[in-house]
Amino acid sequence: MSNREVVVLSVGGVRFVTRASTLLQFPESRLARMLNDDDREFKLANGEFFVDRDGTLFSYIMDFLRTLQVSLPPAFSDYQRLQREAEFYGLYPLADLLSQEHLLKPRLEILEVRFSLQEMQAFFRIFGSCSTTVEALAERITVFTGQQLGQSWNSPFPSQKPLVPLPLERPSHHDLVFQCGTDCSAGDQFVARYVSIKPDDRKLINGTNVLGLLLDTLLKDGFRLISTRTVSSKEKVECYSFERMKKPAGLTVAVNRTPGSSGVAQAERCQVQKGK
Repeated sequence: MSNREVVVLSVGGVRFVTRASTLLQFPESRLARMLNDDDREFKLANGEFFVDRDGTLFSYIMDFLRTLQVSLPPAFSDYQRLQREAEFYGLYPLADLLSQEHLLKPRLEILEVRFSLQEMQAFFRIFGSCSTTVEALAERITVFTGQQLGQSWNSPFPSQKPLVPLPLERPSHHDLVFQCGTDCSAGDQFVARYVSIKPDDRKLINGTNVLGLLLDTLLKDGFRLISTRTVSSKEKVECYSFERMKKPAGLTVAVNRTPGSSGVAQAERCQVQKGK
Protein backbone atom coordinates (compact mmCIF):
# COMPACT_ATOMS: atom_id res chain seq x y z
CA MET A 1 0.00 0.00 0.00
CA SER A 2 1.21 3.46 -0.86
CA ASN A 3 1.67 6.13 1.77
CA ARG A 4 -1.57 7.82 0.77
CA GLU A 5 -3.78 4.72 0.88
CA VAL A 6 -3.60 4.91 4.68
CA VAL A 7 -3.85 8.40 6.15
CA VAL A 8 -2.97 9.39 9.71
CA LEU A 9 -4.41 12.56 11.20
CA SER A 10 -3.67 14.18 14.53
CA VAL A 11 -6.61 16.40 15.43
CA GLY A 12 -6.10 18.37 18.62
CA GLY A 13 -3.73 15.66 19.82
CA VAL A 14 -6.13 12.78 19.06
CA ARG A 15 -4.80 10.34 16.44
CA PHE A 16 -7.03 8.95 13.66
CA VAL A 17 -6.10 6.34 11.06
CA THR A 18 -8.28 5.97 7.98
CA ARG A 19 -8.27 5.30 4.25
CA ALA A 20 -7.81 8.03 1.69
CA SER A 21 -11.03 6.90 0.01
CA THR A 22 -12.93 7.72 3.20
CA LEU A 23 -11.65 11.30 3.20
CA LEU A 24 -12.46 11.60 -0.51
CA GLN A 25 -16.17 10.89 -0.01
CA PHE A 26 -16.80 14.61 -0.61
CA PRO A 27 -14.24 15.81 -3.20
CA GLU A 28 -14.84 19.51 -2.50
CA SER A 29 -14.21 19.25 1.25
CA ARG A 30 -11.02 20.51 2.88
CA LEU A 31 -10.17 16.95 3.92
CA ALA A 32 -10.12 15.90 0.27
CA ARG A 33 -8.01 18.92 -0.68
CA MET A 34 -5.67 18.07 2.20
CA LEU A 35 -4.59 14.89 0.42
CA ASN A 36 -3.42 17.01 -2.52
CA ASP A 37 -1.44 19.29 -0.20
CA ASP A 38 -3.86 22.00 -1.22
CA ASP A 39 -4.79 23.33 2.23
CA ARG A 40 -2.30 25.10 4.50
CA GLU A 41 -4.46 24.53 7.58
CA PHE A 42 -3.28 20.91 7.63
CA LYS A 43 0.40 20.53 8.44
CA LEU A 44 2.17 17.34 7.34
CA ALA A 45 4.82 16.26 9.85
CA ASN A 46 6.42 12.84 10.22
CA GLY A 47 3.85 11.36 7.84
CA GLU A 48 0.88 12.64 9.87
CA PHE A 49 -1.49 15.48 9.08
CA PHE A 50 -1.89 17.81 12.05
CA VAL A 51 -4.80 20.20 12.53
CA ASP A 52 -5.49 22.31 15.59
CA ARG A 53 -9.17 21.49 16.04
CA ASP A 54 -11.35 19.55 18.49
CA GLY A 55 -10.32 15.88 18.40
CA THR A 56 -13.35 14.58 20.29
CA LEU A 57 -15.81 16.15 17.85
CA PHE A 58 -13.71 14.94 14.92
CA SER A 59 -14.59 11.35 15.90
CA TYR A 60 -18.19 12.14 14.86
CA ILE A 61 -16.88 13.64 11.61
CA MET A 62 -15.05 10.39 10.88
CA ASP A 63 -18.09 8.29 11.72
CA PHE A 64 -20.12 10.35 9.26
CA LEU A 65 -17.52 9.91 6.50
CA ARG A 66 -17.49 6.15 7.05
CA THR A 67 -21.28 5.63 7.24
CA LEU A 68 -22.76 8.74 5.59
CA GLN A 69 -25.09 8.89 8.56
CA VAL A 70 -25.36 11.06 11.65
CA SER A 71 -25.57 8.90 14.78
CA LEU A 72 -25.04 10.69 18.07
CA PRO A 73 -25.20 9.42 21.67
CA PRO A 74 -28.39 10.21 23.65
CA ALA A 75 -26.62 12.66 25.96
CA PHE A 76 -24.99 14.60 23.10
CA SER A 77 -25.64 18.37 23.25
CA ASP A 78 -22.87 20.11 21.26
CA TYR A 79 -24.86 20.38 18.04
CA GLN A 80 -23.75 23.93 17.25
CA ARG A 81 -20.07 23.17 17.92
CA LEU A 82 -20.19 20.04 15.77
CA GLN A 83 -21.95 21.98 13.03
CA ARG A 84 -19.19 24.58 13.20
CA GLU A 85 -16.56 21.84 12.89
CA ALA A 86 -18.39 20.36 9.88
CA GLU A 87 -18.38 23.78 8.22
CA PHE A 88 -14.66 24.17 8.93
CA TYR A 89 -13.91 20.89 7.12
CA GLY A 90 -16.14 21.89 4.23
CA LEU A 91 -18.61 19.10 4.94
CA TYR A 92 -21.70 21.19 4.30
CA PRO A 93 -24.08 18.22 3.87
CA LEU A 94 -23.20 17.19 7.44
CA ALA A 95 -23.67 20.76 8.63
CA ASP A 96 -27.11 20.80 7.01
CA LEU A 97 -28.09 17.60 8.80
CA LEU A 98 -26.92 18.99 12.12
CA SER A 99 -29.07 22.05 11.59
CA GLN A 100 -32.05 19.65 11.87
CA GLU A 101 -31.28 19.28 15.55
CA HIS A 102 -34.91 18.50 16.45
CA LEU A 103 -34.70 15.29 14.37
CA LEU A 104 -31.46 14.13 15.97
CA LYS A 105 -32.40 14.52 19.62
CA PRO A 106 -33.94 11.59 21.53
CA ARG A 107 -37.59 12.16 22.33
CA LEU A 108 -39.58 11.19 25.39
CA GLU A 109 -42.13 8.47 24.67
CA ILE A 110 -45.17 8.04 26.94
CA LEU A 111 -47.27 4.89 27.28
CA GLU A 112 -50.31 4.33 29.50
CA VAL A 113 -51.96 1.05 30.52
CA ARG A 114 -55.50 1.10 31.93
CA PHE A 115 -56.68 -2.01 33.72
CA SER A 116 -60.22 -2.74 34.90
CA LEU A 117 -61.25 -5.85 36.83
CA GLN A 118 -64.98 -6.62 36.74
CA GLU A 119 -66.22 -9.90 38.20
CA MET A 120 -64.75 -12.67 36.00
CA GLN A 121 -63.38 -10.39 33.26
CA ALA A 122 -60.47 -7.99 32.96
CA PHE A 123 -60.29 -5.15 30.44
CA PHE A 124 -57.12 -3.53 29.10
CA ARG A 125 -56.54 -0.34 27.15
CA ILE A 126 -53.06 0.71 26.05
CA PHE A 127 -52.39 4.23 24.78
CA GLY A 128 -49.00 5.34 23.47
CA SER A 129 -47.60 8.60 22.13
CA CYS A 130 -45.71 6.62 19.46
CA SER A 131 -47.98 4.74 17.05
CA THR A 132 -45.18 2.38 15.93
CA THR A 133 -44.74 1.16 19.52
CA VAL A 134 -48.46 0.49 19.85
CA GLU A 135 -48.42 -1.30 16.49
CA ALA A 136 -45.49 -3.47 17.64
CA LEU A 137 -47.36 -4.36 20.85
CA ALA A 138 -50.47 -5.24 18.85
CA GLU A 139 -48.38 -7.72 16.86
CA ARG A 140 -47.12 -9.35 20.08
CA ILE A 141 -50.48 -9.61 21.90
CA THR A 142 -52.94 -12.30 20.83
CA VAL A 143 -56.37 -12.99 22.33
CA PHE A 144 -57.76 -16.51 21.98
CA THR A 145 -61.38 -17.46 22.58
CA GLY A 146 -63.11 -20.76 23.25
CA GLN A 147 -65.95 -22.33 25.19
CA GLN A 148 -65.59 -24.07 28.51
CA LEU A 149 -68.01 -26.27 30.38
CA GLY A 150 -68.42 -25.65 34.10
CA GLN A 151 -64.96 -24.03 34.58
CA SER A 152 -64.17 -20.84 36.42
CA TRP A 153 -62.06 -18.09 34.95
CA ASN A 154 -59.19 -18.92 37.31
CA SER A 155 -58.80 -22.39 35.83
CA PRO A 156 -55.17 -22.89 34.73
CA PHE A 157 -56.23 -25.40 32.08
CA PRO A 158 -57.47 -24.10 28.73
CA SER A 159 -60.42 -25.74 27.01
CA GLN A 160 -59.73 -28.93 25.13
CA LYS A 161 -61.45 -27.44 22.11
CA PRO A 162 -59.24 -25.49 19.70
CA LEU A 163 -58.89 -21.85 20.64
CA VAL A 164 -59.66 -19.24 18.01
CA PRO A 165 -57.54 -16.04 17.80
CA LEU A 166 -59.46 -12.78 17.93
CA PRO A 167 -58.39 -9.44 16.42
CA LEU A 168 -57.56 -6.70 18.89
CA GLU A 169 -59.70 -3.59 18.95
CA ARG A 170 -57.83 -0.57 17.54
CA PRO A 171 -59.84 2.61 18.26
CA SER A 172 -56.96 4.60 16.75
CA HIS A 173 -53.32 4.26 15.68
CA HIS A 174 -52.29 5.20 19.21
CA ASP A 175 -54.25 2.71 21.30
CA LEU A 176 -55.46 -0.86 21.50
CA VAL A 177 -58.10 -2.64 23.58
CA PHE A 178 -58.48 -6.27 24.65
CA GLN A 179 -59.94 -8.36 27.45
CA CYS A 180 -59.54 -11.73 29.14
CA GLY A 181 -61.52 -13.91 31.50
CA THR A 182 -64.83 -15.72 31.19
CA ASP A 183 -68.31 -14.60 30.34
CA CYS A 184 -71.23 -16.82 31.28
CA SER A 185 -73.50 -17.70 28.37
CA ALA A 186 -76.31 -20.30 28.30
CA GLY A 187 -76.49 -22.86 31.11
CA ASP A 188 -73.10 -23.79 32.47
CA GLN A 189 -71.27 -22.74 29.30
CA PHE A 190 -68.54 -20.13 29.59
CA VAL A 191 -66.96 -18.09 26.82
CA ALA A 192 -63.29 -17.84 27.76
CA ARG A 193 -60.67 -15.42 26.49
CA TYR A 194 -56.97 -16.10 26.96
CA VAL A 195 -54.13 -13.64 26.31
CA SER A 196 -50.66 -14.46 25.03
CA ILE A 197 -47.83 -11.90 24.85
CA LYS A 198 -44.77 -12.82 22.80
CA PRO A 199 -42.14 -14.08 23.41
CA ASP A 200 -43.94 -15.75 26.36
CA ASP A 201 -45.91 -18.70 24.96
CA ARG A 202 -48.39 -19.02 27.83
CA LYS A 203 -52.11 -18.40 27.33
CA LEU A 204 -53.31 -16.58 30.44
CA ILE A 205 -56.94 -16.10 31.45
CA ASN A 206 -56.51 -14.42 34.84
CA GLY A 207 -56.49 -10.63 34.45
CA THR A 208 -54.00 -10.03 37.24
CA ASN A 209 -51.56 -12.47 35.64
CA VAL A 210 -51.97 -10.83 32.25
CA LEU A 211 -51.35 -7.42 33.81
CA GLY A 212 -48.16 -8.65 35.46
CA LEU A 213 -46.86 -10.12 32.21
CA LEU A 214 -47.73 -6.94 30.28
CA LEU A 215 -45.97 -4.66 32.78
CA ASP A 216 -42.93 -6.94 32.84
CA THR A 217 -42.82 -6.92 29.02
CA LEU A 218 -42.83 -3.10 28.94
CA LEU A 219 -40.06 -2.89 31.52
CA LYS A 220 -37.93 -5.30 29.48
CA ASP A 221 -38.57 -3.13 26.40
CA GLY A 222 -36.89 -0.16 28.10
CA PHE A 223 -39.90 1.61 29.60
CA ARG A 224 -39.80 3.00 33.12
CA LEU A 225 -42.84 3.00 35.39
CA ILE A 226 -43.34 6.59 36.54
CA SER A 227 -46.75 6.49 38.25
CA THR A 228 -49.74 4.39 39.21
CA ARG A 229 -53.13 5.76 40.09
CA THR A 230 -56.75 4.73 40.52
CA VAL A 231 -58.84 6.42 37.84
CA SER A 232 -62.17 5.18 39.16
CA SER A 233 -62.48 3.32 42.45
CA LYS A 234 -66.13 2.54 41.71
CA GLU A 235 -65.33 0.88 38.40
CA LYS A 236 -61.99 -0.44 39.66
CA VAL A 237 -59.94 1.20 36.91
CA GLU A 238 -56.20 1.48 37.51
CA CYS A 239 -53.75 3.40 35.35
CA TYR A 240 -50.02 2.66 34.93
CA SER A 241 -47.90 5.32 33.23
CA PHE A 242 -44.55 4.58 31.57
CA GLU A 243 -41.89 6.60 29.80
CA ARG A 244 -38.68 5.94 27.86
CA MET A 245 -36.32 7.87 25.65
CA LYS A 246 -37.01 7.02 22.04
CA LYS A 247 -33.95 6.79 19.82
CA PRO A 248 -34.36 9.13 16.86
CA ALA A 249 -34.41 7.93 13.30
CA GLY A 250 -31.02 8.24 11.64
CA LEU A 251 -30.24 11.02 9.19
CA THR A 252 -28.26 9.91 6.19
CA VAL A 253 -26.80 11.50 3.09
CA ALA A 254 -27.41 10.20 -0.41
CA VAL A 255 -24.22 10.60 -2.41
CA ASN A 256 -24.44 11.46 -6.10
CA ARG A 257 -21.71 9.64 -8.01
CA THR A 258 -22.52 11.06 -11.45
CA PRO A 259 -19.61 12.71 -13.31
CA GLY A 260 -19.18 16.40 -12.59
CA SER A 261 -21.21 16.32 -9.38
CA SER A 262 -19.90 17.71 -6.13
CA GLY A 263 -20.35 14.33 -4.48
CA VAL A 264 -23.58 15.09 -2.64
CA ALA A 265 -27.19 14.87 -3.64
CA GLN A 266 -29.51 15.43 -0.70
CA ALA A 267 -30.10 14.59 2.93
CA GLU A 268 -32.85 12.16 3.76
CA ARG A 269 -34.14 10.26 6.76
CA CYS A 270 -33.79 6.53 7.27
CA GLN A 271 -35.23 4.48 10.13
CA VAL A 272 -32.58 2.86 12.27
CA GLN A 273 -34.95 1.30 14.74
CA LYS A 274 -38.63 0.58 14.24
CA GLY A 275 -41.09 0.77 17.05
CA LYS A 276 -38.52 1.89 19.62
